[in-house]
Amino acid sequence: MGQQKNRGGRDKTSPSGRLRIVAGKWRSRLLPVADEDGLRPTPERVRETLFNWLSPEIEGCRCLDLFAGTGALGLEALSRGARSCTFVERASEPVRLLRENIRLLDATGATVRQGDAATIIRSLKGEKFDVIFLDPPFADDLLEDLCRLLAKSDLLKCGSKIYLEQEREQKYPQLPMGWVAQKDKLAGNVRYTLAQVQELTE
Repeated sequence: MGQQKNRGGRDKTSPSGRLRIVAGKWRSRLLPVADEDGLRPTPERVRETLFNWLSPEIEGCRCLDLFAGTGALGLEALSRGARSCTFVERASEPVRLLRENIRLLDATGATVRQGDAATIIRSLKGEKFDVIFLDPPFADDLLEDLCRLLAKSDLLKCGSKIYLEQEREQKYPQLPMGWVAQKDKLAGNVRYTLAQVQELTE
């Protein structure tokens, strides 16, 4: 999946080749996922914990799902009442299937942008996001650079929350000035964090 080969794919707790929505209006819905080498799952237990952290603020939020893969996090957000989600994914087959799943769910408020995450961040204008899911490929070690890019963008506001996912053994990224890690947890080989923008400094 190119740069976006990383997220929202097969989950050990879901049937092979299927994505299960954990909760919300599409609870337990099973959706097909692309048979794409390199897809790394965001396990259901991680999604459940993350959205417990975000509850009840997720309702009515504007979300940005970078490195969307199958769109597991963005679809989960929409299922739980998010107002909108922009999905960013570079690879053609996951983009095609994500669009098909959005159609099957009749997911209003969903927009898919095909392209490189950094390029899309620079191109988005006039939008402020409440929640950003940032889960780049582990091997590329992009978190710190992407956090800096987001901090310099016009996409954040005071109170915006950023979800970070990385390999357990990777060095924890230095967060931009004004960002504070509110939650941090380990699950197997994954470390995941929820940060909040408390001050805009760029």
